[in-house]
Amino acid sequence: MNIDLEVLLPALLYLSLIILVIVMIVFVIKLMSTLDRVNVILDDANKKMKKVDGVFNIIDNVSDYVASVSDKIIGGVAGAINRLFRKRRGGREDE
Repeated sequence: MNIDLEVLLPALLYLSLIILVIVMIVFVIKLMSTLDRVNVILDDANKKMKKVDGVFNIIDNVSDYVASVSDKIIGGVAGAINRLFRKRRGGREDE
């Protein structure tokens, strides 16, 4: 029983390629299934983020309004203090 290498090596090569193609097909099918599950999870996360985004927009608007009001109050108090010191300095200089 004499086996010729010119016949055996291509046969082994073809067999290994067939096995590789089958393994790759199985891998791609599993990968597609995994990507579908990941896509569902990402869609769910995006829906939840859109709901929370509205809350953050409200918080942002409120904080901007509070900052604006506090700036006006601080400006008014600082202006009153400046006027008070100007009047005192001005009164002493006139006397």
